[in-house]
Parts: sequence; structure tokens; C-alpha cells
Amino acid sequence: MQTGFLLFPDVTQLDFTGPLQVLHRLPGATTHIVAKTRDPVPSDCGLSLVPTTTFADCPPLDLLCVPGGFGVDGAMGDAETMDFVRRAGAQARYVTSVCTGAFILGAAGLLQGKRATTHWAYHDLLPLVGAIPVHARVVRDGDTFTGGGVTAGIDFALTLAAELRGDDIAQSIQLAIEYDPAPPFDAGSPERAPADVLDRMTRRYGDRREAFTRAVLGAK
Repeated sequence: MQTGFLLFPDVTQLDFTGPLQVLHRLPGATTHIVAKTRDPVPSDCGLSLVPTTTFADCPPLDLLCVPGGFGVDGAMGDAETMDFVRRAGAQARYVTSVCTGAFILGAAGLLQGKRATTHWAYHDLLPLVGAIPVHARVVRDGDTFTGGGVTAGIDFALTLAAELRGDDIAQSIQLAIEYDPAPPFDAGSPERAPADVLDRMTRRYGDRREAFTRAVLGAK
């Protein structure tokens, strides 16, 4: 099982490291962390991430995972990155994303006519890349799996682990990482967040959405 995670500058590290922590534990899995070069890649929180291979050297993948982050705009506009995603996605059995990584898949033509999800603040933009928006933490359409925003990457990866190796293995990994969420606030989704919190965050994403929409349209 050859699993590849795409890296690009300003990736959200938890979009990447959450699923990585789950999927690298699958029996028989070999994990590749793929970027343009082997140089450290800065995340959007200051932590740099080290690739294990390059676009040119990456072997054919059984599973491609594309995380999201503030660097998605730049990734969609980068020819080498998009060429790799198209090539790897065409070969892989499973094509997957977390958060706004869905838009990289979509810009590569890999979500056309497929049900998908992404971060709540950008969910309604999915039709711009040919996807059918579904409000869920994890969405499967055939062998395409998409996860919602950031922390949904762990749910996504456990769902995928069950598909690949069965419920028992997935549950064993869940216990090993002690994934037993009990958040101090029930504010983790637009449906449950207090109205003033939702309003504040919606306004905060406003300008970002405009720039993001331009990047998505420019990448098509």
C-alpha cells in the first residue's frame, strides 16, 4: 500500500499530520511525503515539514491525500503541483482530501460530478470545481474520500482505515492514539456555535473567501 501526502507552502499541518498519524499505522503501508523538492516546507503555523520524496521521484501511489490550508491558492496556481496531482490521482485507487485540499483535487479535475465536503467556510464554493457539496464530516463517493475542516482529517483517516483494513484495525488505531474527543465547548460547527461566534468567524473569512474564489476560478 503506497500512500502519498502532498505538501505545499502554507499547508495546515493538522490537515496533514492528523491523517498521517492514523494512516501510517496501517499494516503493510508505506508512506511518502511528497513535495516539489526535499527542502523543508513551511506550514501556516510556523512549523516546517520535511518531505521524503519529490514529485519527480514519487512512486505510483495507491492512495493520494491532499491536505488544505492557506497555501491552497498558491498550490492551485502552481503547474508542477497540479501536474503531479493529476498524474498521481489518475493512477491511485483512492483519491482523498482534507479541508480545502478538496479544491486542489477539484482544480485537477478529480471531483467532477462527485459528492464532497470541505471546511464549512468554503463549502458552498465546491460547485466551482464540479463537486456536489454534502454537509458531513466525511464524504465518500466511490473511491474518492473527502474530509471536512482540519480536525475532520482524523475521522476521515479512521473511516479510510476501516475501508482498507477493516473495523478492528481502525478501532485499534483509534485506541492507540486515544482519539476520544470531549471538547470543552460545543462550538465546533456552524450549526452549534453561538450566533455571535459564528458571525465573527464568518466576517473573518469574508475577505479570505474573495481571494480564494479568484484563485479557484483562475485554476480551472
